[in-house]
Amino acid sequence: METLITNGVKISVETFYHTDYSVPTENKIFFAYRITIKNLNDFPVQLLRRYWLIEDSNGQKREVEGEGVVGQQPTLNSGERHTYISGCPLTTGVGRMSGHFTFIRSEDSAYFKVNVPVFKMVAPFKLN
Repeated sequence: METLITNGVKISVETFYHTDYSVPTENKIFFAYRITIKNLNDFPVQLLRRYWLIEDSNGQKREVEGEGVVGQQPTLNSGERHTYISGCPLTTGVGRMSGHFTFIRSEDSAYFKVNVPVFKMVAPFKLN
């Protein structure tokens, strides 16, 4: 598990190779990831946007940007957490993702970014 705290928000990430959706012989590799977001601040925050940079081991890069996460823009009070699961297709058995979330503070309506720790995705057949 990878974990990072930025601006009082803790992000933890776990990755899972998804055999049901992967066909390695056709360069279709699918990973799921679980993200847990915890508000360590003493005021509520709301997640508004996400940005991802997805990289395959062959150098292919994609950017994904949009509102919320899996159709939600959760508000977290102090000490609360939000967990969601999403997925990522790759063309190789090794890749990584990095990115950030944009939040807004309820107390002053200020926007701020929270970095997501860089996390690797490695298919079991790539491990010796």
